[in-house]
Amino acid sequence: MAKFSAVETLLLERRDQLTRRVGRIESDLRSPHDRDWPDRASELANDEVLEGLDTLSRAELLQIREALKRIESGDYGICSRCGRPISAARLSAVPTTGTCVACAPGSGP
Repeated sequence: MAKFSAVETLLLERRDQLTRRVGRIESDLRSPHDRDWPDRASELANDEVLEGLDTLSRAELLQIREALKRIESGDYGICSRCGRPISAARLSAVPTTGTCVACAPGSGP
């Protein structure tokens, strides 16, 4: 949809960045560890950080893919829960959102 072409471009760029990041993380996690115990302990600690980054990156990738599907289907900017428009300010702050502020998780009574 032309109305959201700038957002779509931004999301596509971010998707590509995250895809590259996930690939590098997977490669790093598959590399063999050092046999020296102190070095290995450090590598294992680094692996924990990488695994956390991998989890966050994959979650963001999923959100981006879902937002891109909404753009393609014409549902982007419409709350998936109540059907009302999502404010431009919310979409600007959280371009992957599928809900308005009122329906956002954690915003209820």
